[in-house]
Amino acid sequence: QVQLVESGGGLVQAGGSLRLSCAASGSIFSINSMGWYRQAPGKQRELVAVINSGDGTNYADSVKGRFTISRDNAKNTVYLEMNSLKPEDTAVYYCNAVITTSYKGRYWGQGTQVTVSS
Repeated sequence: QVQLVESGGGLVQAGGSLRLSCAASGSIFSINSMGWYRQAPGKQRELVAVINSGDGTNYADSVKGRFTISRDNAKNTVYLEMNSLKPEDTAVYYCNAVITTSYKGRYWGQGTQVTVSS
């Protein structure tokens, strides 16, 4: 069984910064990719950023230049550094990972709320 536990959400003023963390635990053989998605009220869940096992990254156009994704393989943890936050960044942020245990599966965290006030 694999668990993803997120932390670091909260309330911040526009222009501020937050750092999200997501730690994977369980019977993990390898982690292929880790990433962050977000879902604002009334909207579909969207990709924010993803990092693969080779440290290649991909970002949504809306966050390029403001958000940085990184990972610590020794800790099975992915981070999302969010700078210059805007009210439109307000959403529940979900950690996502493709992890191989006895099989390869996609896992989700429980979500953490990020609220940016204007």
